[in-house]
Amino acid sequence: MSDSDSSGVLGQRAGVGGPRLWVLLRLNRWLFTAAVLVIVFAVLVGANLFGLAPHRVLVERHNATFWIFSGFIGAIITGTSIVVTINQLVLSQELGAVGEQRDRMQEAMNFRRDIEDSLEDEDVTPPEPAAFLYELVDGVEEEAEDFEQAVSDDHSDELQEKVSDYVDDTTENARVVKDDLKDAQFGTFDVIWNALNFNYSRKIYDARKIRADHDDDLSEDADDEIDEMIKILKFFGPAREHFKTLYFQWELINLSRALLYVSVPALTVMALLMMYIDGTAFPGTFLGIDNLVWVTSAGFVIGIAPFVIFIVYILRIATVAKRTLAMGPFILRESDRDEDLG
Repeated sequence: MSDSDSSGVLGQRAGVGGPRLWVLLRLNRWLFTAAVLVIVFAVLVGANLFGLAPHRVLVERHNATFWIFSGFIGAIITGTSIVVTINQLVLSQELGAVGEQRDRMQEAMNFRRDIEDSLEDEDVTPPEPAAFLYELVDGVEEEAEDFEQAVSDDHSDELQEKVSDYVDDTTENARVVKDDLKDAQFGTFDVIWNALNFNYSRKIYDARKIRADHDDDLSEDADDEIDEMIKILKFFGPAREHFKTLYFQWELINLSRALLYVSVPALTVMALLMMYIDGTAFPGTFLGIDNLVWVTSAGFVIGIAPFVIFIVYILRIATVAKRTLAMGPFILRESDRDEDLG
């Protein structure tokens, strides 16, 4: 059994990548944006302490503020228009004739019925994504316990040990995910985070490997339990991909709205800096730094704010997409490969 990829915590699976994943996935997007902008502002203001060319002199002689901020006007307008247009094209895939919408509805209902037929204690699955995934993971946990019970003392010690390790890993992972899904609400990243934390691909592989290695030793009941285990695990992949798609669309809408909210104030600030700031503006210093440096640095940060917002949203979407490229019995991330070869 692989410990590295069977861990129930996504950050731990990545080793030293834990903090990096927390920043890319878990950190609030607005806090992430603010942190990046604060760093940029600190760098711009701090550069004044290295005795470089005086900023006020550059503004007086070369009209530096105009050349700095004039480029933002076209960039903000063009960039915002392109991003919003692309997002609308993506969302337009949800539009369709009544027949197409009816087929989608029927497929969704069929998928629910297939899952309900496989879950022992669930006649009707919940409509909320978090609750739906909770019941599906709970069904995997119950099936794992049934599998362990089916492997009785009549089986070999080696098989019982492998099944026990497999069930322990599965139930531990399931309980961690279920605990976090209890209070999760779709629209936040919590639902997708916990869907990523349940490594169903590895569990499918481990179940198939147990059956392949001990086919002659498995009783009929144990073999049937493996089939049921794999069957329920195979439902998790399409469910996760469906909710991931919905979340991407949700985030693209949020991105479009955020850019629209920020772009107009940013354009206004750029216009004010171009029209009214020259080498005589804001005389004096604050904390030993020319006031004009403070003002133009703040203006630059406001100008790049739409771009930074775009970056932090796309970073999360791209990270999730990279970690879910393969649906089913394939694992693209690092795992304990030695025991899988040969």
